[in-house]
Amino acid sequence: MLVAERRARIMAAVRRQGAATIGDLADELDVSAMTIRRDIEALAADGHLEKVRGGATVHRRPDADDRRFTTRTDRMREEKRAIARRAAALVEPGMAVGLSGGTTTWALAQELRSIPDVTVVTNSLPVADTFQRPDRADEPYTQTVVLTGGVRTPSDALVGPVAVRSLEHLHCDLVFLSVYGIDVQAGLTTTNLLEAETDRALAAAGREAIVLADHAKWGVVGLTTIMDLHEIDRLITDDGLPEEARQVIGGEVGELWVVPVGDIAETGVDVEATADSASD
Repeated sequence: MLVAERRARIMAAVRRQGAATIGDLADELDVSAMTIRRDIEALAADGHLEKVRGGATVHRRPDADDRRFTTRTDRMREEKRAIARRAAALVEPGMAVGLSGGTTTWALAQELRSIPDVTVVTNSLPVADTFQRPDRADEPYTQTVVLTGGVRTPSDALVGPVAVRSLEHLHCDLVFLSVYGIDVQAGLTTTNLLEAETDRALAAAGREAIVLADHAKWGVVGLTTIMDLHEIDRLITDDGLPEEARQVIGGEVGELWVVPVGDIAETGVDVEATADSASD
C-alpha cells in the first residue's frame, strides 16, 4: 500500500468515527503501530487531524487564519500541482474558462498563463492577480473578468448577489471549481453560504463543470452543499485517494480522473491520468 493511500485511509477512519486509536488503525490497515504513529505525526503536522495520546481525533474547526489563502496554499502542494497540470491540458487557446476561489484553482491559474487568448472568469483575487498584463511583449496576454461586489471571504474570493447576477450573462467553455470537502451524501461542500451560491452560479455558466480536489478533501463535510456528486461532469484528484473512494465517486460523477502525483512531481512531465467513468 502506498504511503499516500494509507494516510488517506487513516484520515477517512478518523473523520468517520471522530477519533481512532493507533492499535485500531494498525489492525485495520495491517501495518505496525510505529508506522501508524509516524503517519499520524505527519498528518497532524499538515493540519489534517489532531494527534492525541494513543491515537488521533478530527481536526479542530478551522478559524479564520486556517482558512486564509496563504495558509492553505502550502497544504498538499504537490497534489494540487499535479491536478492543475492535468486540468490545464483541457484548456485550448480561445476558450473562456471559469475559475472559482481556492488554492487548487490558483495552482491551475499558474499553468494557464502559458496558454494564449484565454478569457478567465473568476471571483478569486489571487487568480485575477495571476493574469495581470505581462511586462514583456512576447508573453501571452490573458483577458480576465473579475466578479466584483459582495463579501470578501478569508480565502480572498468575492461572493454574493452581485457576483451571482454577473454570472447570469456569462458563458464559459469550462468551469473549474475548488471545494472544501467531498462526501457521497453531502456532495461538494463549503463553509460559506454565499460562496456556495456563487459557485453554483459559476458552474451553471459553464458548458462543463470540473472539480479539482486533492484526496484529503474526501470525507470532509462543510456547512453547506454546493452541488451533488451526480451534477459534476468531471472530478480530477490525485492517486492518494483510496480505491474504495474511487469506486464510490466513480459511480456518481460523469468522469473521475486520478492523477499520479509522484511521476509529475519528480519528472515535471504530465502523464496520462487514470480515467474512471461512471458510464463504464
